[in-house]
Amino acid sequence: MGYEEHLAADARLVILRELAAQTAGRLNDTILTSVLDSFGHRRSREWVRTQIAKLEELGAVTIAEAGTMRIAAITRAGLDHVERRSVIDGVARPSPEA
Repeated sequence: MGYEEHLAADARLVILRELAAQTAGRLNDTILTSVLDSFGHRRSREWVRTQIAKLEELGAVTIAEAGTMRIAAITRAGLDHVERRSVIDGVARPSPEA
């Protein structure tokens, strides 16, 4: 795995963790861009949308559109990955809780 793919896999984990932390399990791409920025992933909204699309392809999220925004919602498979019940290739593995 190259450096860019490593960064993308980590960003996908950050996205899934943030979605899992939400009561409704969903957030829009603008908020996710800000969340990723706070974790050191300072990327464009298009890059974030690409990561969300990859997560949808992997079955970890579903995507809905509202105007110009994309809303990602975590799926059972995405939640299982965050909670270390299963592994999704292309998403960094969460570290064990201390």
